[in-house]
Parts: sequence; structure tokens; C-alpha cells
Amino acid sequence: MKAFDRFIIAVSLIMLAVIFVINFIMFSKKSDDIKLYRIEINRIEQGITNGNNVNADEYSTILGIYEYDADRNFYNTKNEYVIREINGTLYRIEYNDKINDSSFQSRVIVNILSLILLLIILLTLLYIRNNIIKPFLKLSHYPYQLAKGTLSVPLKENKNRYFGKFIWGLDMLRETLEKSELHEMEQAKKEKTFLISLSHDIKTPLSAIKLYSKAISKGLYTGSKQIEVAENINSKADEIEEFINEIIKNLSSDFMKFEVNPTDFYLSQVVDKITSYYTDKLTALGTDFNIGKYTDCLVSGDPDRLEEVLQNIIENAVKYGDGHYIFLSFSDEEDCRLITVSNSGCKLPDTELPHIFDSFWRGSNAGNKQGCGLGLYICRQLMNVMGGDIFAEISNDCMNITLVCQKTP
Repeated sequence: MKAFDRFIIAVSLIMLAVIFVINFIMFSKKSDDIKLYRIEINRIEQGITNGNNVNADEYSTILGIYEYDADRNFYNTKNEYVIREINGTLYRIEYNDKINDSSFQSRVIVNILSLILLLIILLTLLYIRNNIIKPFLKLSHYPYQLAKGTLSVPLKENKNRYFGKFIWGLDMLRETLEKSELHEMEQAKKEKTFLISLSHDIKTPLSAIKLYSKAISKGLYTGSKQIEVAENINSKADEIEEFINEIIKNLSSDFMKFEVNPTDFYLSQVVDKITSYYTDKLTALGTDFNIGKYTDCLVSGDPDRLEEVLQNIIENAVKYGDGHYIFLSFSDEEDCRLITVSNSGCKLPDTELPHIFDSFWRGSNAGNKQGCGLGLYICRQLMNVMGGDIFAEISNDCMNITLVCQKTP
């Protein structure tokens, strides 16, 4: 803010200096100006000398031309005048020296306009300072606070026309992060409680197995008793196996929370955004990106989430395809609109295709490419929550991933 204040002061000083220079040039020019009334008086004098009929109306600075009259007070007048003797007769030539004040008026007008311009510039800079720079500086610390994890303090509502939506978006981001943090903490608490409880439950059958094993190794059990102990060991092992299955079941359950805002929207609303975003990006990569023809229709779901799903699939196509082409095609099946994203250069074996929507699963074609195996898993979860579906197939080394969207009746 201080830097911008210094900028305002500097602009003001520069404008004042310009006004001063303009005035200096205009005033210095005045000394070089020839008085017009002097020229016209000389012309009058020459005209009378030559016997011409001279009229004061013919001159811009001359107010009157009067011959000497003894009966009148020849020298009594309110106007500026000069006395000239021409052909033996005295003439009083009255003139108006203020005609040259037009230059003074010009200087006044220039100064007024310059000051108005200076005032407009200052008001504009002050408006920018108070309505843009100052509110932005108040917000500049907020992303840093979010990065540090300070999520509990909401942003104050602001009706600023420039930052209203920005503030609203930041506060929505804060709320989302806060909910995510609470969800993670609750999940971590549940997992810790579950593991503590499960570890305690496992200790009991595990201790029994150890005791039976020691007894058998020392030969304490023989005959039918030995068979009974073996059955007990098997029973305890079954208990441990159940606990392990429970762990696997909990680890395999959904660990991410997917929220959607269901509504009805036109499909073109999403397709246009995808087209706008990826056309330039894929052109820069040398990939042909084409959108097939389709008839617009109303579909059910969350447009932002559907856009997210398409982005995930296209990013996978860029990452794992050969970069020749990516194509979006559309078809209808009963009450559903199908959107298929196809990309060339699929190297995924057919045997691995059923697993591509599993969490944390990565195909053998991943190589050293970065990823965590959650992209298509998230796509499937989102489509299911929106009442749709997703499936994939490989045809002629081309990966085809199809989204099934419910059309609005």
C-alpha cells in the first residue's frame, strides 16, 4: 500500500511539473508577442497621411479615431489612447489593449483543463487504491493461513464488485478443507480404535495357539487329547483368519467421501468447457482432439463433477496413450446419453481391464509414470453417486471409456 501511495504522489508531482512547464512556455512566449494595437495605429496613421478614409470598425483593437476639437475636452476619455499629429492635425486614437488577453484566457483554459485532468487521474488512482489494492492486501495473507492449516476462521462477507466471488470461493475452499480435515481426523480415529480393538482380540487366540504349541512340543498331549488340541488350534486359527478378513474388508471399503449437487443441466454446458480447455492444450502436444456431433439434451447429475470425470479420463488418455488422437463420441441407449472417450495407443493387457476402476490399482502399462491409481476409481464413484455408470473396453489398441448419464425426462 505504501508503494502505491508513493506512486500516487509521484504521478501528482509529475502532472504539476508538466503544468508548470506549459505555463512557463506560454508566459515566455508573451514577451515575444508584438502588440497588435500598435500595428493598427501605424496603419491608421499611414492611411490618414495618404488621404484615405479610415474607419475604426475596420480594426480589431481600435475603439475610435477623433480629430482635435477645441470645444470638447480632447484628452478626457476612459479608454487607452495615443495622440498623433498627422498632416498638421491632432488625432486621438483610442485602442483596447485587452484584446491580447485572449492568450491569457487560453492559458487559463489550459490550466483549468490540466487541473481537471490531474483531478481525474488522482480520483482514479484513489479509487483503485481503496477498491482494489486495499481489499486485495487484506486478502493476501489468507492463502498463507490456509496453507498453514488455519481453517476455523471464516472470511468476512464482502460486497466488493471485484473480489466478492473471489472471497466467496476462498471461503468455500476453506470450508471444504475444514470438512476434509475433520473427515480425515474422524477416519484416523476410527481406524486407530479399530486396530487397537482388533489387536487386543487377536492376542487371545494367538496366546492359546502358542500355549498349545508349547504343550505339544513338550509331549504333554497324547492320543485323543492331541487330536482335541489340534482342533482347538485350528479353531483359534479360524478366529484369527476372521479378524484378518475383517481388516481386509475395512481396508477395501470406500475411504473417500464423494459429494455431488444433483441438478438438471444441458450436456453442452460441460462439453463446451472440455472443448475450450483441451483444444489448445492437446494441439500444443500434437494430439488430434475431436468432438463428435451430438444433439444437446438435459441430463441429471452434477455438471462440475461430470466435468471432473471427463478431465480425469482425458488426462489418463494423455498419460497412457500414444498421443495420436483423443476422440469424444456420443450415443443414446434407452433413457441414457453415453459419452465415450477414445484414445489411441492402449498398451493395457485385456486381462487387466476389469481392475482399472479399483482403488490404488495401477496397470502394467504405468511404467515410471507418476500416479496413485485413484483417478478411474474416483470416476466410478462419482458416476455411481450421480445415478450413472462407467465402463471400459479395448478395441484395436484403442482404449474406450464410456460414461452413462441419465437423461432428464
